[in-house]
Amino acid sequence: MYHVKEAFYTLQGEGAQAGRASVFCRFSGCNLWSGREADRAQAKCTFCDTDFIGTDGINGGRFTSAAELAAHIHALWPQGAEKAVPYVVFTGGEPLLQLDSHLIATLHDLGYEVAVETNGTLLPPPGIDWLCVSPKGRNPLAITRGNELKLVYPQVDAPPEQFADLAFDHFFLQPMDVSPLALQTDTIVQATDYCMANPQWRLSLQMHKIAGFN
Repeated sequence: MYHVKEAFYTLQGEGAQAGRASVFCRFSGCNLWSGREADRAQAKCTFCDTDFIGTDGINGGRFTSAAELAAHIHALWPQGAEKAVPYVVFTGGEPLLQLDSHLIATLHDLGYEVAVETNGTLLPPPGIDWLCVSPKGRNPLAITRGNELKLVYPQVDAPPEQFADLAFDHFFLQPMDVSPLALQTDTIVQATDYCMANPQWRLSLQMHKIAGFN
């Protein structure tokens, strides 16, 4: 059984694949926070801005098999788009609580590239085509290599220097999404300054929020 909060067709808004047409599949649940505000202060990740509770989001639901969920995802991809490789991004919450090799293989059979955005604390199943790790605080990483490390910045307990020697192809700093707007501007300036001084790192802005799409 797979529990999906929401699934939708959009453009990837962040990181190395920004601007790429994608089906996003957000699994319910996380191993670092319950998703309830009452638990935030005691959570292992305290700054998440995503609703991943339940299955009541757009195109959300419970799926009893990999074939059923893969068909649901495929129905969201534009039909007749033969010149583009179908691309699905599994996110959460924490997608590695549910994503398995059977679902990945089923999507591969449909021609998909499979991407994952994970907090990196759980080992991934084989077959993932694009692995993005976004460390959260002092939680230890089980994944120390992949395609992309995308660090929300600043985090007192997770300085960029801690991850700079890991075996990732791309390193991104993403300004923490905070309010009011003046504080958001400050985190953008901080991330920009760090990337300028440390060119191993590239700046990732949340294109979907700037441009106003999901």
